[in-house]
Amino acid sequence: MKNININIRTMMALRGWARPGLAGAAMALAAACAAAPAAAADDYPARPVTLVVPYAPGGGVDTVGRITAKGLGDRLGQPVVVENKPGAGSNVGSDFVAKSAPDGYTLLLASPATAVNVSLYKRLPFDPARDLRPVTLIGKVPSVMIVNKDLPAKNLKDFVALAKKRPGHLNFGSGGNGTSEHLAGEMFKAMAGIDIVHVPYRGGAAAMSDLLAGRISAIIINQITALPLVQSGKVRALAVADDRRSPSLPDVPTFAEQGYPDYRVSVWWGVMAPSGVPDPVVAKLDDAVRATLQTPQARQRFDAMGVNVLGQGPKEFGAFLKNETQRWGQIVQGAKVERMD
Repeated sequence: MKNININIRTMMALRGWARPGLAGAAMALAAACAAAPAAAADDYPARPVTLVVPYAPGGGVDTVGRITAKGLGDRLGQPVVVENKPGAGSNVGSDFVAKSAPDGYTLLLASPATAVNVSLYKRLPFDPARDLRPVTLIGKVPSVMIVNKDLPAKNLKDFVALAKKRPGHLNFGSGGNGTSEHLAGEMFKAMAGIDIVHVPYRGGAAAMSDLLAGRISAIIINQITALPLVQSGKVRALAVADDRRSPSLPDVPTFAEQGYPDYRVSVWWGVMAPSGVPDPVVAKLDDAVRATLQTPQARQRFDAMGVNVLGQGPKEFGAFLKNETQRWGQIVQGAKVERMD
């Protein structure tokens, strides 16, 4: 049995199990096992906790991870150390956590790739639904369609008209095949009935650089990345992919307002743990993450990034993740995105 600490007195009592009989021993063992998870939660954490961010330092996922880790450490009374493990579209870090000891000391900062990769990869070294368990859904930000400032398109109607006038002439960038930017672009292509070319890059930074230089026409990217560029006038925002306008971009209409009511794309983050972590430890982590999200320090930073803080627990997060996995699977299949090994 995993993660069960039986104290010396209990062990001494159990050593005499043959004399009082099997029934008495079974009762004693059952009582010890029942008490173990509660004791584990009481003692947890007794040492530093690692929060694995499956991307390189400096991006939006990493920023959210560090804000969460700082507050989580303050709530738990032990340091929560961020460890970046990038690679294979987040699979390297996610697999590491999935195969870690289920003791609550190794956690994952999940993002849309956790749901997307189930359909995108032919073979995953782990099964998110089986090997990881949701703890807390932290929050989300909508994606925003932005274009080069010199493109003669002030709104989606203009953009679609340009694309239909010259099929295959306009293009959109992404951080790579199968990324949220790629799939968001494929979804819009299908809904608008237009032919625009996907240009994959090795990371979102390279795509943004070419958008600014005018080498690509557009990108649909998370608001955290888009916001400073829109506010500085370096790019033009055409639409927000949410069911309502973003407080950070109040003058930018939604896709729904411009004729695409079903177009919604968000980037989200959540804390997950290996599947065998005991319920009391998960509950303690969930409480600590939720408390972190309500602190003035965290709220101030998340508000500045335009993050919609959710703070949803394991049950809600699990249902959300299941829905995201199904939704992105349909998009991958419908867009005939090439699956990766």
